[in-house]
Amino acid sequence: MAQAGPKPATILDVAARAGVSKSAASLALRGTGYVSEARRRAILEAAAELGYRPNAAARAMGSARSGTVGVILDDLRNPWFVPAVEGLTEGLHAAGLHALLGDWRLEGAELAERFLELRVEALVLVGTLDGAETAFAEIAPLPGGIPVPVVQVGAPHAQVPGAAVVTNDDAEGARRVVRHLAALGHRRIAHLSAPGTAVGDARRAGFEDACQVLGIESQTVEAGRTEEAGWRAAHEALDASPRPTALFAVNDMAAFGALSAADDLGLRVPEDLSLAGYDDTPAARLKAVGLTSVDNASREAGRVAADLLAARLAHPGSPRGTYDDREPPAVVLLPPELKVRTSTAPPPS
Repeated sequence: MAQAGPKPATILDVAARAGVSKSAASLALRGTGYVSEARRRAILEAAAELGYRPNAAARAMGSARSGTVGVILDDLRNPWFVPAVEGLTEGLHAAGLHALLGDWRLEGAELAERFLELRVEALVLVGTLDGAETAFAEIAPLPGGIPVPVVQVGAPHAQVPGAAVVTNDDAEGARRVVRHLAALGHRRIAHLSAPGTAVGDARRAGFEDACQVLGIESQTVEAGRTEEAGWRAAHEALDASPRPTALFAVNDMAAFGALSAADDLGLRVPEDLSLAGYDDTPAARLKAVGLTSVDNASREAGRVAADLLAARLAHPGSPRGTYDDREPPAVVLLPPELKVRTSTAPPPS
């Protein structure tokens, strides 16, 4: 049986090594209160010798502020979240705040409860969290609701009452893809959709609206947001007769699956089949891939979310920074931008 490693040093260990009281050690390590220079030096040396690390959770219990923000990701595997979290953490750092990350797919409501127990100053929800409305209602059943400001990034609407929303105009992004393909001469376009998701529904609505306006023969195949789902749906769409000359996938991951399906069928992209995705992930920008995709300003969304939180935490309210429920939640709709690359071209003659 493996022996347990040495227990981490505590504030009591540091005080004993330095020959001072616990309160003196705590004051010196926090840099507050009056402690003589000789004692302060002895305490800091003892902490260094013992490898003492202060307990952030314990410090938060004795302070009105924790300096941390809980960031809950819908699914850590989604590549869209990388630039969004980068923009968010940069903005939080500039405001003197730090992020704690968690995966809703794995932990669900327990993650939110744990963050609140750690006295985070705010919550950021990234993506559309499955079942979040019910989960947060159970966490905070009182009229006051969640006791900290909440900002939701990349979802079409707030899943927590009073939350601010920073999101992309998904319907407009889909319309821009259709307009681009139509300008190239495509008249039969299939959409690989993600039914049952708010983002997927918005992108499908934009696709169907643009096709109707432009007189495009459209086909919608239920897929999903994974590469495997895109592969299956692309096979189904390309089995149709007449075959579509272009595919528009709900996101880049599904588009990569469609790229594999085209290869299975001996179809060249873009000579035989044009392909477009959504989210403009790093892989889409690779020269070997060159996927036409919609940049939904995910990094900017993260930065704007950090700015909203900083503003709400500065609101003259309670010490924990709760916001006034009478204040309407902010909704920031960021314009999408179509990034045209080598995966789209005029249809074969």
